[in-house]
Amino acid sequence: MTVRTRFAPSPTGYMHIGGMRTALFNWLWARHNNGTFILRIDDTDEERNMESALGPILQAFRWLDLTWDEGPEIGGPHGPYFQSQRKPLYAAAAERLLAEGKAYRDFETPEQIKADREAADKEKRPYINIRRSLELSPAEIERLVAEGKPSVVRFLVPRDRTIAIDDAVRGHVEWNGALIPDPVIVRTNGVPLYNFASVVDDVAMEITHVIRSEEHLTNTAVQALIFEALGASFPVFAHLPYVAAPASKEKLSKRKLDQYRKNPSFKKMFDRGDSVFPKIGLGGQGGLDPVMVEYYEKIGYLPDAIVNALARLGWSLDDHTEIMSRQTIIENFTLDRVVKNPAGLDPDKLFSFQSHWMSALPAAMKDDGCIPYLVKAGLIALQADGTVAPDVRLFVGKVVAALGDRLKLFSDILDASYFFTETLEYDEKNFQKRVAKEGVPALMREFRARLAETEDWSPTNLEAVLNAFATEKNEPAATFIHALRLCVTGQSVGPGVYDCAALVGKDRSLARIDAALARLG
Repeated sequence: MTVRTRFAPSPTGYMHIGGMRTALFNWLWARHNNGTFILRIDDTDEERNMESALGPILQAFRWLDLTWDEGPEIGGPHGPYFQSQRKPLYAAAAERLLAEGKAYRDFETPEQIKADREAADKEKRPYINIRRSLELSPAEIERLVAEGKPSVVRFLVPRDRTIAIDDAVRGHVEWNGALIPDPVIVRTNGVPLYNFASVVDDVAMEITHVIRSEEHLTNTAVQALIFEALGASFPVFAHLPYVAAPASKEKLSKRKLDQYRKNPSFKKMFDRGDSVFPKIGLGGQGGLDPVMVEYYEKIGYLPDAIVNALARLGWSLDDHTEIMSRQTIIENFTLDRVVKNPAGLDPDKLFSFQSHWMSALPAAMKDDGCIPYLVKAGLIALQADGTVAPDVRLFVGKVVAALGDRLKLFSDILDASYFFTETLEYDEKNFQKRVAKEGVPALMREFRARLAETEDWSPTNLEAVLNAFATEKNEPAATFIHALRLCVTGQSVGPGVYDCAALVGKDRSLARIDAALARLG
């Protein structure tokens, strides 16, 4: 049997990080078994704008390099892969179930159904629809349809049996058919509902494993019955634990962003977005937040870090391994290692994965990742052919090397904008503490003169000049180190001060010292 998995997102305009974890597990299981991963779009809501809503979802898959074997843009033998284009299949399946007595047209009004529900609530019993429409004769049904009386198609649940599945994650699960209302499978307007359309597609596309979030477990009893009614065997069901918010057991939700900002580790992510996105032309948070996959792409995370982190949300290789390459995950991914408990998204842990994979990235690839941020921020320009001039690229490489392990995200290069611009943003608090401090301006003027006489502008020689001058003036070297850094970069932290001065260059460094001292009057 060829393993065939699928992920079927609705075109909401963004890809939820929790949904991406579910998609990843489907992709991993297919790849582990040399099977097929299908991307299927649940777009039965025709009011949505497909082009704009679907784009971010497909881009999330492309960015993470989770290629699909069948689906949008590439097609396949079981297409079309948009539910909006599969309506004839749903209509045919519904007619078949009606003809076989496994479904029926229900003409009950919303008012009748509401009254039945209220009666059930009053009597403190589960609501089960009364099936009045089953008492209608074929002639009466034909007449009502001809008259245009509104009706839905309901699946006829066998109430005299137990429905059971053996879930790959949850184990054996049973439902009492006597407690399940007959679900609507086709609305009055002819649009199929999720439980029905999903099963019809899974049967037609020969899906072998339905791997999805545990919130869908409640749908499984009805879906299992529909599989059976259509003459198809059950796929293997695997209901994954949901992705929880940090320090919480609640499901991660886009509706609770204000609450997440109060979490210290999540707040750092929001703050980073607030800092970066305006600089690269997105404005504010750019409509992005840490619940969305696109946020991580735009902020400068590496795909391997996200894949590594998502794979660890509810699955483990063993009881201690955290860092895993994509290939290692594929080779070892099995459903029996998926846990039942909610998997919390820990932003600090995610950042630690990013730090590891960034440190392992070749220097040239770091340069490649940083350059787009510098271009978007207007700090460097592209040539007419869309490339970066060789000398500019060389300088970017030197800055990236100087940043070293400080470069955790590609967007971190923007924190070193002082290498690429003449307009400095000063850390005012530390400027007053380190440069404006009594006695320091006079010392810095003398030190500036000494630097002007220095021919060898290498980091090693600059360090020797500073130390010699500090000894001569009987001052701690730190006095000049801190002041020089703030004068040359405007910031109190960053790469080594001698590396900074060397990269900025002699003339620019001297000019910046002059400008900094001029701020003092």
